[in-house]
Amino acid sequence: MALLALLVVLMLPLSAAHAAEETDAPTPSPSAGATSEPGSGETTAPAAQPPAEGPYVRVRLLDEAADEPVAGVTLTVESEGGEEVGSAQTDPDGVVIVPIPELGTYTVTLDEDSLPDGIELGDDTKSEITITARINGANGGLFPIGVQEVESVSFADRLTTSLVSGVKFGLIVALAALGLSLIFGTTGLTNFAHGELITFGALATYVANRGLGMPVVLAGVVAVVVSAAFGWAQDRGLWRPLRRRGTGLIAMMIVSIGLSLLLRNLYQYSIGSSRKSLSEYVSQARTDYGIVSLADKEIAIIGISVVTIVVVCIALMRTRMGKAMRAVSDNPALSASSGLKVDRVISSVWVLGTALTGLAGVLLAINSQINFLMGFKLLLLVFAAVTLGGLGTIWGALFGSMVIGIMVEVGPLFGVPSSIKEVGALVVLILVLLIRPQGILGRRERIG
Repeated sequence: MALLALLVVLMLPLSAAHAAEETDAPTPSPSAGATSEPGSGETTAPAAQPPAEGPYVRVRLLDEAADEPVAGVTLTVESEGGEEVGSAQTDPDGVVIVPIPELGTYTVTLDEDSLPDGIELGDDTKSEITITARINGANGGLFPIGVQEVESVSFADRLTTSLVSGVKFGLIVALAALGLSLIFGTTGLTNFAHGELITFGALATYVANRGLGMPVVLAGVVAVVVSAAFGWAQDRGLWRPLRRRGTGLIAMMIVSIGLSLLLRNLYQYSIGSSRKSLSEYVSQARTDYGIVSLADKEIAIIGISVVTIVVVCIALMRTRMGKAMRAVSDNPALSASSGLKVDRVISSVWVLGTALTGLAGVLLAINSQINFLMGFKLLLLVFAAVTLGGLGTIWGALFGSMVIGIMVEVGPLFGVPSSIKEVGALVVLILVLLIRPQGILGRRERIG
C-alpha cells in the first residue's frame, strides 16, 4: 500500500490535466497522420487530409531558394506547455495537418534528421515556428526554410563523434546497471521492474519541473531523492514480506514482471503515450573541443555520471555500510550469524540502487524526451551490460555498460540500421558469452 500511495502522490499533479486533455481531444483522421519511416523506401507521405471536425494546424513547408515545397520531412506540433500534440511527414505539396485539442498557441518544430541525405538547414534558418489557433477549423501557417548541402565529414570524425556519444550513453546505462547489480548481488532477485525505475526518475523530474515549476536542476535532485524513497517503500511494502515468507527467487521474479506491467500502465495513464519535454536544456548548440563537439548538457551528463560512479565505488570499498553490503552479497547467512542486520542492509541497497537508477532516468530525460516506455526500452541493454560484465560484480556492470553503449552508437557506422542499432550490442553479448559464459569479469562457479 505504501508503494502505491507514493506513486499516486507523485503522479497526482499531472493526472487531472491529462484526463482533461484526453476528454477534449478530437479524434484524428486516419490519413492525417500517415507517415513513412525514413529509410523505408518511401520519401513522401500521402496527401494530408483534414479531420472531420475540430481545430487543426495546417503547415506548408517551403524551400525559399527554389520556391518549392519540401516533402517527406517530419514536423512535430507542441502545445504552449511543451507537450507533444502530434507529428507527421509533409506530403508531396509540403503540407502537414495535425489535429489539436483546443485553440491556443502551438509550436511547430522541424526534425532535422528527416531532411534528405546531404542536406541541412541554412545557418540563418529557424527549425521552428509559432502558430496561434483562433478558429475551429484550419489554422494555417507557412514554414519557410533555407537549405544547404552538408560538407562531407570524414569517417574518422564520425567515428570520434560516435565514440563520445557511446561513452555518454554507456555512462547512463552504467548508473542503471550499477543499481541493478547491487540489488541482484545482495538479494539474488532478477528485477524485471528495473526499467520502470528508470522511467520513474524521468517522470519525477518532469512532474517537479512542469507540474511544480521547479528548475530542471532542482527537479533532478528532487527526483533522485523521491526515487530513493520509492526504493525503500518497495522493499518495505513488497520484497521484505516476500523474503520473510520464504518466497523463492523464481516466484519473486514473476512478481517483478507483474510490478513492471502495473507501473508501466500507471505511467501511461498519468502522462499519456506522447513524448514530453522538460522546460530547459531541450535544444542546445554544440561547441567544438578539438576533435569533438559537445553541448553543455552532454558535458554535464558525462561529468555527473563519472563523479557519481566514482563516489559510489569508493563508498562501497571504504565505508562500513559498503563493506556490509559486500558481506551480505557474498554470504547472507554468515553475515546474519556475525551480527549484521541483513534486512537493514538490503533496505539500504534498495535505496542506493533505486537512487542510482532514478539518476539514470533524470539524465536520460535531459538528454532526450520523456516517454512512458523509455525505461522498458533500456531494460534489455541494462541486463545485457550486467550479464556481459559478470552478474553480481560492480566492475563488471560498469565495464559491460561501456561496451554496450559504445557498440550501440558506433554500430550504424558499420552498416547497422539506426532503427535496430541495439542489435549490434546484443550480438557482441552472445559472442562473448559463448566464449566466457560467466561474463568478462565474472567468476567461474561450479553448479551442482
